[in-house]
Amino acid sequence: MPAPQKSMLSQLGKLNFKATAIGLPVKWTTPRGEQYTKAFAISELVNPPDAASVFLVKSPNKYHVQTQREIGKGFADFIDKISGAICDGIDKWMKLTMVSGMVINGPVGMVLPGNLTGPPLMPFILASAPVNTAQFMKYSKAIAQVVSTAWQTWQSGLMGQLMYPAFAAFPGPMAPPTPCVPMPLIAFSSPGEAMLSPASLKAQMIANLGDPDALHHKELFEAVAQAFNTSFTLFKATTLVQNVLGTGPIPTFAPPFVPVGPVVGGTSVPTPGVLT
Repeated sequence: MPAPQKSMLSQLGKLNFKATAIGLPVKWTTPRGEQYTKAFAISELVNPPDAASVFLVKSPNKYHVQTQREIGKGFADFIDKISGAICDGIDKWMKLTMVSGMVINGPVGMVLPGNLTGPPLMPFILASAPVNTAQFMKYSKAIAQVVSTAWQTWQSGLMGQLMYPAFAAFPGPMAPPTPCVPMPLIAFSSPGEAMLSPASLKAQMIANLGDPDALHHKELFEAVAQAFNTSFTLFKATTLVQNVLGTGPIPTFAPPFVPVGPVVGGTSVPTPGVLT
């Protein structure tokens, strides 16, 4: 399956952000008395809110609704673009990732921590992340750094088994490069996956940003973290580890008395693109 899809990640992110129910203007309370209502025309006081916005609006005042629409569009566009950047980064990572150093004995190849190798996501994400304002640039860097670090930790800790049935009894002194039986990625485990939990991602994004006064950053990071974790869970369930080429010697091969034997001390041939 392909990498997580921008449309899904973006939609989830915007729904999560809207669910935080931030109302604009943030500290607005309608003034008492007639002075406020007399300061505006009726057409300025009664306006429908922008239902598509990721923000709520605290009054039907024309200028408040405009604020809701404009700020909402900025945040929605940011979520769209950072979602696309993350998905594009994972897609590039998948094409370059390989299994190296795996040990194969008989039909079983043991994938141990450090055997799955791939490039960091951060450069890929930042290549297309939104940087149209100084604040959004800071948000992009905080998100890219945290996702990249957590992903690398998860990747480095992955472990599991790959199967090579023909290596149980191979008729020759050396088994040639042979692809493994496809195995779902969800069958592998990693202690580093804890860093990809929504709570961990959000906390690290806030720490990386280092700006407690940044507007709506906690809600934004929580929305992105929740959406990313949901997409990641689906990614594991729909991705296969396959085409990992295994090879190795058959030390007991001694025809005609021992015409077949198991691979002992075999290994994998580092080949990119083993996650599909």
